[in-house]
Amino acid sequence: MTFRNGTGRNETSRGARIAAAIALASMIGLGGCGLFSGGSSNYPTQEGTGPSNPNPTQPRKTIFGEDGITLFGGDSKSSDQGAGIGINSFLWRASLDTVSFMPLASADPFGGVIITDWYQDPKTPNERFKLTVYIMDKRLRADGVKVAVFRQTKSGDGWVDAATDPKTGIKIEDAILVRARQLRISSTEAGDNK
Repeated sequence: MTFRNGTGRNETSRGARIAAAIALASMIGLGGCGLFSGGSSNYPTQEGTGPSNPNPTQPRKTIFGEDGITLFGGDSKSSDQGAGIGINSFLWRASLDTVSFMPLASADPFGGVIITDWYQDPKTPNERFKLTVYIMDKRLRADGVKVAVFRQTKSGDGWVDAATDPKTGIKIEDAILVRARQLRISSTEAGDNK
């Protein structure tokens, strides 16, 4: 919009000058980004490395390292310690095998805790047991496993906590250790046959 001031000159309105300055600054800014000079854009391509767009030509990078996470044994260089979890894999597998007749409530391989649900033997309907197995070491050791046994008996008021024989937990620990040794021996023999 133009108008005449008292001197008789045509002047552009202030708003038009501001719009022209913004347009000029925008073109200079875009020129700095390489848009006019044929520069490359930083937009993602079809070949990425994220989980939603993996790159099959390069090794995948994960938070667990190059080998990933190894449960229940794995490569021969660390098979004695069970790489990938904070406990011994042979004790873990042996514990699961030993208490497999009972229903599991939870199993945490990183913390080394197995909790069973209540188990009632059909031969003794007025008694039920529950186990908590703690795996406490990365090495296959006799003191690397601890079992807590809980027992309840049925009365007129329902299920009531009852005392357990301390030898019961020790017998289950021994059974786990025997099974862990068997697993380790079979793993070692399988490694020799490769």
